[in-house]
Amino acid sequence: MVPPEPESQVAKTLPDAWDHTGQPANRSTTGGWTSAAMILGVEACERLTTLGIAVNLVTYLTGTMHLGNAHAANDVTNFMGTSFMLCLLGGFVADTFLGRYLTITIFTVVQAAGVTILTISTAIPSLQPPKCTQTGSSSCIPATDIQLTVLYLALYLTALGTGGLKSSVSGFGSDQFDESHKAEKAQMTAFFSWFFFFISIGSLAAVTVLVYIQDNLGRRWGYGIVASSIGVGLVVFLSGTRWYRFKKLAGSPLTQIASVFVAAWRKRHLELPLDPSALFDVQIGEDDGKVKQKLPHSKQFRFLDKGAIKDSENSSEVLKLNKWILSTSTDVEEVKMVITMVPIWATTIMFWTIYAQMTTFSVSQATTMDRHIGKSFLIPAASLTVFFVGSILLTVPVYDRVIIPLAKRFLKHPQGLSPLQRIGIGLVLSTLAMVSAALTEIKRLRVAQSHGVVDDPSKVVPLSVFWLAPQFFFVGSGEAFTYIGQLDFFLRECPKGMKTMSTGMFLSTLSLGFFFSSLLVTIVHKVTGDRDPWLADNLNQGKLYNFYWLLTVLSVLNFGLYLIGARWYVYREHRLSEKSVELEQE
Repeated sequence: MVPPEPESQVAKTLPDAWDHTGQPANRSTTGGWTSAAMILGVEACERLTTLGIAVNLVTYLTGTMHLGNAHAANDVTNFMGTSFMLCLLGGFVADTFLGRYLTITIFTVVQAAGVTILTISTAIPSLQPPKCTQTGSSSCIPATDIQLTVLYLALYLTALGTGGLKSSVSGFGSDQFDESHKAEKAQMTAFFSWFFFFISIGSLAAVTVLVYIQDNLGRRWGYGIVASSIGVGLVVFLSGTRWYRFKKLAGSPLTQIASVFVAAWRKRHLELPLDPSALFDVQIGEDDGKVKQKLPHSKQFRFLDKGAIKDSENSSEVLKLNKWILSTSTDVEEVKMVITMVPIWATTIMFWTIYAQMTTFSVSQATTMDRHIGKSFLIPAASLTVFFVGSILLTVPVYDRVIIPLAKRFLKHPQGLSPLQRIGIGLVLSTLAMVSAALTEIKRLRVAQSHGVVDDPSKVVPLSVFWLAPQFFFVGSGEAFTYIGQLDFFLRECPKGMKTMSTGMFLSTLSLGFFFSSLLVTIVHKVTGDRDPWLADNLNQGKLYNFYWLLTVLSVLNFGLYLIGARWYVYREHRLSEKSVELEQE
């Protein structure tokens, strides 16, 4: 029998991936679409869970738990903000300790536990306050501390599970394809398209079917379905174990950033050498087996260069082993690259603050308006977000088929629009959404006054809920531009050695956007008080339009800062080409 040629043997296994037994992964029996499909199912369940809870949570908090509008809005945004912020924790745990497979498994169980407790809390009457005895909020007894404790335990266990799951599922999916293989690299591109598709499918199911079940059959049925779907998704995910490809732990980029700053601070009193080549560096691939692109020295943030000064007090062997004492020049330059992205990162937070209003006050507006289609069918208030999801699904193909060809023709850019231009369009659309929301709220209040329903929040304002559609449409279209633009920007601009940082930077803007919304609501509610409230428990007696105008002004100011940051920023490809360094293919 003729032994196989070395090339064919190499082609059968992957050098950087292993199967579930710890052996080099076989290309024909592991990875690919078989394993990726099972991972996509988990993501669909995650989106169904997160959005299925978030979009309709404000109505549960105000209608069942008897919390005020401002309090309820903050609870929703804090829940969402925590979910996205915990993605950073999940990513750190996956990269440093557990790996993506175990992280997904463990945090899916945590998420299932949170939703199960939430289901129980909605099914047991003693975990909810008694129903209002009369019309009007003054007769409603708010939830007790014990009832809220159980509710918050359920929500934040769910948030913890969501953070760990979301941080790893897309990365583990991409691990199933080999970027060095031409056919599999094309499949990986298709995987991300299907990944976004499954996110959209989960979102549509959440804002239509799930919300309808919650409002008409009961929360316990809606949340029970979610808990069951998580269980099914976990079983499907675990059943694919034998087909998955596993990658070596890469280590967290947060550790690299921290070590560079610590090393620079330790040597803050030392003088920088005049010749940058005197700074410590290693050969490509020598650093812990990681393949990194050696980067040229830059003159920005020169304080960090002190982290790469070789200190004569320590031996070279000790220094090489301890990055908290001595960083490589390449590590320092990678951290500098991340710092240059901070202005763009900071000015995209405002978009997600506006996004947060679509799941809070916009839903509260919808509850007061005429939601009938025909004479019998009543649209659930939270299902108005279907316009939001629909506009995303409409904008993506329009962008690909119409905007990109036109932009290529007139702007002469190979991608049509650059990532920063896409983000800019999204910020403009979000500002228009707040203008539309303010004008619609003014009209809603005028109709309420003219029909004498201002003092009775139980009465329906005779104005079609479809007046709210433009604000959902603008934010949804804005997300299609901003979401894709941010992902493209962070993935492209993060150094090759810190690629996992790109997801963390993106998700942290979502988290901080929700938290900033909570902060604004708290400040506005405290400043305007009970005498002339903007965010009244009875929206008909408030001035919600002023809050929307405030967000409009903040958005305009933020957009001005964004333009300054975008003009200052130099793309990594251009920065390296100026120093005659070829950008490695990734």
